[in-house]
Amino acid sequence: MIALVTILHIIVSIGLILVVLLQTGKGADMGAVFGGSSSTVFGSSGAGNFLTRLTTCMAIVFMITSITLGYFSGKRTSASVFDSRTAPSRSPAAAPSPQSGQPQPLPSPVPSPQAPKTAP
Repeated sequence: MIALVTILHIIVSIGLILVVLLQTGKGADMGAVFGGSSSTVFGSSGAGNFLTRLTTCMAIVFMITSITLGYFSGKRTSASVFDSRTAPSRSPAAAPSPQSGQPQPLPSPVPSPQAPKTAP
């Protein structure tokens, strides 16, 4: 369903670009008044109505597909590697339990690296 709407959205967006580029601007008729020729594809005034309606229809379909794709992207559940992650099991440290009356031995210090000897 999403793939069909996406393909329709792409086709309508390309068609909308082409239809808008085919339309003549508002100032195109001004050149014809002063002797320039108005070169329109569908005639002098017949194409404006057809292209305007086609542009309106394509814009409506474009907006509907945009809203539909936005709705579907919000409804999609995304799976993550963190969803199936389990908490690491912590094994208890091998620390002796304190017994009454017996002192605990101190941990042995880690030997520190010795400084290099310098020659006199």
